[in-house]
Amino acid sequence: MLEARSRSARLVFQVLISLMVIPYAFPLFVMVQGSFSGQGWGNYKAVLSRPELPNFFRNSIIIAAATVAIVYLCTMCAAYAFAKLHIVGKEVIFWMLLACLTLPGAILLPSLFTTTIEVGIYNTYWAVILPLAALQIPFTVLFARTFVEGIPDDLIDAARIDGLNTLQIFRHVIVPLSLPMAATIIVLTFVQAWNEYLFPLVLLQDPSTQTITQLPQFFIGQFGQDQTKVLAAAVITAIPEVAVYLSLQRLFERGLAAGALK
Repeated sequence: MLEARSRSARLVFQVLISLMVIPYAFPLFVMVQGSFSGQGWGNYKAVLSRPELPNFFRNSIIIAAATVAIVYLCTMCAAYAFAKLHIVGKEVIFWMLLACLTLPGAILLPSLFTTTIEVGIYNTYWAVILPLAALQIPFTVLFARTFVEGIPDDLIDAARIDGLNTLQIFRHVIVPLSLPMAATIIVLTFVQAWNEYLFPLVLLQDPSTQTITQLPQFFIGQFGQDQTKVLAAAVITAIPEVAVYLSLQRLFERGLAAGALK
């Protein structure tokens, strides 16, 4: 890891990092500033007064929480198997899994639409949860495997000597030591599931099952849109994501760095 020892070096790095943040922070600043244009707090009152808002939040929380749970469980099990267990052909399976990263959700949407109808889960939460989880797992496994490989084999051997079987080692050794990676999986998956727009729009036709990403549509008409209220809705929609990230920030950064480097 790079370390700036001199004051001038730290100053240079601080300026560089600040400049790198500007392209990402500026759109957020414009969004928040624009949400107060015109009626000011009245824009937020108009958004919060929408009767659909509680249902939208509830549906988004259910979908995001279920997606996070499925992705975390499948990812950690797969990472443990790929990193520490002796499985015939596991490298071939791993690369086949990574090949799924090349499949964008928009291309899969027609087949997903047909499948959900045939299976009988169309217009239910599962029609969105399962595809979202399936599309996230290859990416999270790629990070988690590298992290789990960094756990010393001596710990696993010692656990086996103490009488733990494979599942007990996973539960009592791998999972506790993988908390930073768990935070990374939770944050990345939650953000993706919370922001998903296309799948709920197509696979959830009942307005009572729609998610928070549909909220700005109530301020967009056929011949114009109330941009200030759209921005206010975007700010309200982003608050849970910011809260989740800030609550797991330290573990998230550790897990992201450990998962990206072997």
